Amino acid sequence: MDWTSLGLAVFLALVHLSARGMVFLESIPRSKFLSIAGGVSVAYVFIHILPELKEHQESIAESAALISYLEHHAYLIAMLGLVVFYGLEKAVQDSKKMNTEQEDKPARSAFWVHISSFFIYNGLIGYLLVQREDEGLVNLFLYGTAMALHFIVVDFGLREHHKDRYDREGRWVLGAAIVIGWAIGILTEVPDALLALLFAFLSGSIILNVLKEEIPEERKSSFWAFAAGGIAYVILLLGVG
Repeated sequence: MDWTSLGLAVFLALVHLSARGMVFLESIPRSKFLSIAGGVSVAYVFIHILPELKEHQESIAESAALISYLEHHAYLIAMLGLVVFYGLEKAVQDSKKMNTEQEDKPARSAFWVHISSFFIYNGLIGYLLVQREDEGLVNLFLYGTAMALHFIVVDFGLREHHKDRYDREGRWVLGAAIVIGWAIGILTEVPDALLALLFAFLSGSIILNVLKEEIPEERKSSFWAFAAGGIAYVILLLGVG
């Protein structure tokens, strides 16, 4: 039993369950803490995850004879992750506009589609607590820290969309997804090529889920806080590496 990764999985689940208590995040202009957290998440993707896509690309190329005509499988999957979550975000926003007359949140069906996608997303992050190429406690805690901050950003966005429905149901589902993903990682080990595809999909998804929270003008986000968070974590990652 990997108690360290289990403890980190439980901690990440608790981030989802307790983030609603961070009332200081609910402000306009956007809380600088959220911008810093977003910067850290993106820094981890660009310094740790994207460089590994080259290695993952080799694993995919060796195993994907049927699609060997594609030269950049891993990068395409990363782009697919970004596009999928952009499509989900757009669908939720459209549902919210159509449902405004009844309640200022998306329809229940849109809520469950959104939560189901993040269930898979969180499960993958939980799985990668166990099945990761970077071994060692330091790398595990760097990953855990980046994901904890990322979950605060994600949680804030989901609560803003779905309001009390997210607090009643969504956060419990997403918290459980992390632990379930961890358990799957303990019990099974997927082939390298499939792990590479999952890793690539996650990288594109994280980038989209951070930037969609930072870019909208009405957020009045802090560029300097975002940049400071990213630069500080880059320095830390490079120093440890």
